[in-house]
Amino acid sequence: MENLGRLIAAFDLREVTLVGHDWGGAIGMGAAVAEFGRFARFVMANTAAFRSDRMPWRIRICRAPGLGRLAVQGMNGFVRAALTMATAHPAQLSAAVRAAYLAPYDCWRNRIAVYEFVADIPMSPRHPSYATLEAIERGLSMLRDRPMQLIWGMRDWCFTPRFLARWCELFPDAEVHPLEDAGHWVVEDATEDFVRCVRRFLTDAPAPAAPSPIATHTSSTDFDERN
Repeated sequence: MENLGRLIAAFDLREVTLVGHDWGGAIGMGAAVAEFGRFARFVMANTAAFRSDRMPWRIRICRAPGLGRLAVQGMNGFVRAALTMATAHPAQLSAAVRAAYLAPYDCWRNRIAVYEFVADIPMSPRHPSYATLEAIERGLSMLRDRPMQLIWGMRDWCFTPRFLARWCELFPDAEVHPLEDAGHWVVEDATEDFVRCVRRFLTDAPAPAAPSPIATHTSSTDFDERN
């Protein structure tokens, strides 16, 4: 989140359209809360930027002491399983696409980020990332005036329709597109529908001519003071 914020600031990006999926929701919306004046529109797909009290057993296994690291970092089990579990139509993934998903994670060292991401899901206030996610969740109200599009693979067993419902509570004016025959990798399962939705959104919800004043806040204390 902080790295993304620094990138945005370094290029002085404004009127940003953020598209977030999976961890991209928390990371992207965290950056948006921190520098809310730079962001104009949002597209969220099968993701979260708020706390949840449920975790699928398939994710819990990956966090099991010892076994989780061996499976995820040692055998690349997380990415290999995703090739069949993250899409509603795994047979449609070509050999080239499967190879591309696996290519960055070809050794123990290159899989540490996958394991750390799984371990970083905060399920209790004792978790070191819990306060950060809580602050992001509180800060989302500052972005409610910006156009929001929600595109959802309804067959996702991880970010289930329950997460979509929570987004709708937080952004009641959002444009919602539930895709009934798509899973977590919604872009793989429903490429044409996804692209069509985003293109229409960018046309119908243009970035404002006069964006909000640039403001930069990076700490959870700052979020607390504004909410």
